[in-house]
Amino acid sequence: MRSVFISLILACVLTPAFAQEKGDGPANEKAKKAYQEALQYLHQGQKGWALDSFKKADKEDGGNCLACQKQMIKYGRELGEWKAAELAVEEMVSQARDERDAVAAHYQLAVVLFDEGLQKHKDEIFSRVHDEITKVLAVYPTFAGAVFLDGRALANLRQDEAAIARFEQYVKMKSADDPDRQRALLYISRPELARARMAPPFAVTTADGTRISMDDLQGKVVLLDFWAVWCGPCRAALPHIQEVARKFQGQPLVILSVSLDADERKWREFVEENDMTWPQYRDGGFSGPIAKMFGVEAIPHTFTIDADGVLQDEHIGDASIEGRLKKLLARARDLQSTRSR
Repeated sequence: MRSVFISLILACVLTPAFAQEKGDGPANEKAKKAYQEALQYLHQGQKGWALDSFKKADKEDGGNCLACQKQMIKYGRELGEWKAAELAVEEMVSQARDERDAVAAHYQLAVVLFDEGLQKHKDEIFSRVHDEITKVLAVYPTFAGAVFLDGRALANLRQDEAAIARFEQYVKMKSADDPDRQRALLYISRPELARARMAPPFAVTTADGTRISMDDLQGKVVLLDFWAVWCGPCRAALPHIQEVARKFQGQPLVILSVSLDADERKWREFVEENDMTWPQYRDGGFSGPIAKMFGVEAIPHTFTIDADGVLQDEHIGDASIEGRLKKLLARARDLQSTRSR
């Protein structure tokens, strides 16, 4: 029960707010003005300016504005402004009121540092991740998310034996249908993949009731196609996707179209009318779990993933992808041949 409790607490504490939360906003009048200015910038889509204003509000409030800090973390990570994100979390750490708050802050700092490490490829950053996770697990040793993140940090430090031990620990904590458990099993057998730019683990149930998970598709090339019925450029790009499906039929390629349509009836009718026979899934909008997982903010948007589950290409708009697919499929066939011997 203790691990369930802390997981729920972390989910609440670490979720960035999009509006001022009661008791979290700045107390200083100048800080309040800067905070409202930041929200206006967000409304206008000016994330960089919004981040600057959140930083200003937090500074005016003496580093005590929790709502500002949450926004600094969110947009600092999103924009790669690591100093802003780290500053916000370090303020959370220093202001922690109790053990629960301290654990949440140390875990959030580890998450921020891990993202930074992936971008900068610096061992010292992954070492800091491990240090922060060690503090979390010293208090809550059964916090599964921290165990998994520590495994990834250790793998990036090329401490493969220690990383495998963490992934094995995580596997014991989770049920068989957990996507991250599947990913942990993959990392146990091939720890080098924990250092690669892997596609996020996901599991969906398609329109025909078939369950597809990213790690079940090992050995196959995956083309993720984000689109919507209401999107004119998506409809214009559809014949190209249809041609790709025909051209590579029978090869180790899975096309998964992820619709951002809110209207299920219109989506299903369009899919049927246009003979979209490959796997179809409706995510419901840009705030859908798969769209958020892949950071999709514009469509049509495609991702090409190789037979190891590593992200290879990303395109917004209709793009020529056949040449790249041919190379990835050739490698996938070679891998299948090698593994069957």
